Amino acid sequence: MKIIRYKYRNIIHIGLIINDKHVIDIKKLGINVDDTISFIDFLSNNNFQPKKTYSEIDLIELDKIKLLNPIDKPNSLRDAYAFKNHVEAGRKGRGLPMIKEFNDFPVYYYSNHLSITNPGNIYLNKSHLKKLDFELEIAVVIAKEGKNISIDNADDYIFGFMIMNDWSARDLQINEMKLNLGPAKGKDFATTLGPYLVTKDELKSKIIKTKHGNAYDMIMKAFINDKQVSEDNCKNMYWTFAQIISRISIGTTLYPGDVIGSGTCGTGCLLETNLTNKTDEWLKLGDKIRLEIEGLGILENKINLEK
Repeated sequence: MKIIRYKYRNIIHIGLIINDKHVIDIKKLGINVDDTISFIDFLSNNNFQPKKTYSEIDLIELDKIKLLNPIDKPNSLRDAYAFKNHVEAGRKGRGLPMIKEFNDFPVYYYSNHLSITNPGNIYLNKSHLKKLDFELEIAVVIAKEGKNISIDNADDYIFGFMIMNDWSARDLQINEMKLNLGPAKGKDFATTLGPYLVTKDELKSKIIKTKHGNAYDMIMKAFINDKQVSEDNCKNMYWTFAQIISRISIGTTLYPGDVIGSGTCGTGCLLETNLTNKTDEWLKLGDKIRLEIEGLGILENKINLEK
């Protein structure tokens, strides 16, 4: 299933995409919940199967709705650091050796789960625009409660996948991280998720089985004003989501609706490409950023100054 949040006639709904052309409100399928996390919990505990038949009058054309982020207020938002090629390129660009501890365990930080933004226009404060960057990532949504989860079982805790843009104000991030804490004000102002939440059964053909859990063969691309600036593949994650979930859950409970990002893919941000190419290019007002991940759709934003 492709699950969406959308606005239609000024009312926000939860729905499913039907045949890539239409939308149906889940309430028309007899599911009386009002938010995505409740829907995830319902699906995970009721073995729900969508109706094979429904009234054509209940279908809405996709171009008649406004897509919103699939999960407006996740319980938590963690972001990992799973693409080794991205980390190596950034270190090399600064003339630094690779961090040997990267191979020891997957690391992550907490971002602001209440600053999730929608596809389309994004409105940012001028303090974030001096060295504004995108980050091309894939994110998972947790399906069920769990603690001390083994790597062997961790894939069972994934409900589905989304594209994630972890917006970054690099000048703020670089200065605050000199104080030896994780990123905060350079990151907490916006994270865009979407365009929809794809349940994992839709991606069975993309799975690569490994001894550390599933990897996914899905091409990732980024474009700025229709010019391609990035390409990688989800299968290049050094740490699988199973390993990341297992690490996070040590002594800590995960809940339905928790969101976990992969971290930036190789070439997946301007910081990395600037370091590699010895350039100093950043996003500007009016720029259009398009992120694509095979099987997960297209996530687009246009940068505006906040009102």
